[in-house]
Amino acid sequence: MTDGTPRTAGPTEPAAPAEKSAGKLTEKPAELTSLERTALYKSLGNPLRRRILDYLGRHGEANSTVLARELGESSGTTSYHLRKLAEQKLIEEIPEKSGGRERWWRSLPFSHTTPDPATMTTEEYAAAEHLALLKIEVDTGLFRRAHEEYRGPQGWAQVQRTATWMTKTDLHDFVRAYQELLDRYSHPDDAVPEGARRVNLRFYAAPDPVGEWEGEPTGP
Repeated sequence: MTDGTPRTAGPTEPAAPAEKSAGKLTEKPAELTSLERTALYKSLGNPLRRRILDYLGRHGEANSTVLARELGESSGTTSYHLRKLAEQKLIEEIPEKSGGRERWWRSLPFSHTTPDPATMTTEEYAAAEHLALLKIEVDTGLFRRAHEEYRGPQGWAQVQRTATWMTKTDLHDFVRAYQELLDRYSHPDDAVPEGARRVNLRFYAAPDPVGEWEGEPTGP
């Protein structure tokens, strides 16, 4: 999942995110309206729905009873949130396993890029910011884990920190190439090879502030 975040409250601050789940998209997703984006950010910012999505991402499938047991909730509560996630096409029912009142679910490949905050409504920005702050907490933990679990260049945990010179065009080309690398080396949920583990990757790019290099402008 790719991801960016708004930094502080206020509609003029840089905003959020592009997200991509495990699995590869086969077509370009439809453009969302502001109301749809707001609903999406609120849904992804709901703690229980995030836990449900995390469980499905790790275990592949589940029904409301399994999730209730694993997450310490009632089956009625998990069933409600599963339906809401399905409405937003974040998960789908598994018809071959579902029957009667027992419905099984799996996550869907998902990609979304948050627009310029200047184009957001106040409600949309607030929802995006709330979601971003939740992610920052998770990402901070992952950053610490990567350092704590680092066992050399041949280990599972890897850390790269780099500073270099790029034009804006260079940076955008780099981001596209990075996404192509993820697509090349990732495996979809239904074709995971033996020995594979779920790997959490994060990518951030932040230019130096204007004027920081020997008093000269370094770009926006």
